[in-house]
Amino acid sequence: MYKIIKKMELNPTVTRMDIEAPLIAKKAEPGQFIILRTDNEGERIPLTIADYDREAGTVTIIFQKVGATTEKLGHMQEGECLQDFVGPLGTASELDGLKKVAVIGGGVGCAIAYPVAKKLHELGAEVHTVAGFRNKELVILEDEFEKVSDKFVKMSDDGTWGTKGLVTNALKDLIEDGEQYDEVIAIGPLIMMKFVCALTKEYGIKTVVSMNPVMVDGTGMCGGCRITVGGETKFACVDGPDFDGHLVDFDEAMDRGSMYKPFEQKRREETCNLLAKEVQ
Repeated sequence: MYKIIKKMELNPTVTRMDIEAPLIAKKAEPGQFIILRTDNEGERIPLTIADYDREAGTVTIIFQKVGATTEKLGHMQEGECLQDFVGPLGTASELDGLKKVAVIGGGVGCAIAYPVAKKLHELGAEVHTVAGFRNKELVILEDEFEKVSDKFVKMSDDGTWGTKGLVTNALKDLIEDGEQYDEVIAIGPLIMMKFVCALTKEYGIKTVVSMNPVMVDGTGMCGGCRITVGGETKFACVDGPDFDGHLVDFDEAMDRGSMYKPFEQKRREETCNLLAKEVQ
């Protein structure tokens, strides 16, 4: 069993938890993920490792309540235990040797972008972070990004946080101002990553994206997380989750990703009703 050591609500829909998992914390690296179950009857869901503390033996996860399991997970409290917590899974981000990198995070994707920016900072790279949210109320990890970024550009759709506009606007301004990056790393909604890659392709800048398709077993056997990269089928759980963004078929990924949204919403509503009855 894996104890919840600390729980924090980052915004109305996003929660952070530190989980006691010393063996995973010992080997975890940015870009990797875990698969958890809340209880014996729970489904398996993947969550990217948002941080880790090898000394304390904890792994940090950050999740948005969008389906039944994340809704149930959000109701768990400090001191309670998860049934399963398996990892680290996936291939770690390849960051060695990079001297200057632009890390682009969108929405809850910033939870995945943060450990990458942190690791780059620890490796001595110059890190320029561009983070985008719909509004100020949804901002997460602002202080954390400030500490690991040589330049931190804040963007919001409505202008209530930082500058009004899209992360692509900020990235384009940085490039046209003369910033030269070894690599751009984009993590966030598929549509955001698609347009970041379209922009960087114009300038010939290598761009890596983190793909987060529907996943079941996390070992490459089920095929649920398949995506097309450079015309070939890849599995995000074992071949990724990081891929060359200029080769990813984002339109196919978006079509597949939207297939289960009505089901997820229905199951979340059923779970909310069930949890409400249990409280009464």
